[in-house]
Order: sequence, then structure tokens, then C-alpha cells
Amino acid sequence: MKDFWIYLAILAGSTYLIRAIPFAAFQKKIKSRFVRSFLYYIPYTVLAAMTIPAALYATGHILSAAVGLLVGGIFAFKGKGLTFVAVVSCLAALAVELVIHFAVPGLAF
Repeated sequence: MKDFWIYLAILAGSTYLIRAIPFAAFQKKIKSRFVRSFLYYIPYTVLAAMTIPAALYATGHILSAAVGLLVGGIFAFKGKGLTFVAVVSCLAALAVELVIHFAVPGLAF
């Protein structure tokens, strides 16, 4: 039980420091357009770097995952809601998995 509190304190401290260091380091407004645009896109870049590899290995076959990711990207780009995009992506991946499983038995795992 003692280890739990040590781990919790380390986790809380590191999480706090990640959020507090930028406030301490940058007390004035950042005037450089390059730095501001760079910092603006960091969250999107990190989210994409974590999400896309996980999405490509989420199914039994990379082809169905890629189709689901592509379909989701298309509908998200068109401005559809998160639930709709998720459902359509899952259905597209499922359809490709069924085609692979039944129509092309050599590719099925």
C-alpha cells in the first residue's frame, strides 16, 4: 500500500510539472508567429501520432483498419459528428473484414 502512495505522488508531481513549467518559462506573450503556430499544432500532432498507429492495428487485418480509418477521416473532414464517424468507421472495417473472411479465404487469419 505504501508503494501505491509513492507512485501516486510521482504521477501527480510529474503531471503537475508538465502543466506548470510552460507557465513559469513563458511569462510574457510569445510574439514569434513561427513559435505560436508551432505550439498551436502540437496537440493535434501528438493526438495523430498516438491514434493512427493504434487505429491501423485495431482489427484482424491492416486493410480493414485502413479502410475504417479512411472512411472515418472522410466523414470527419465533412464535419459529421463523432458518434456518426465512429459508427461508420466501424461498419466499414467490419464490412471489409467480412469480405476478407468469406470472399478471400487465403487472406483471412
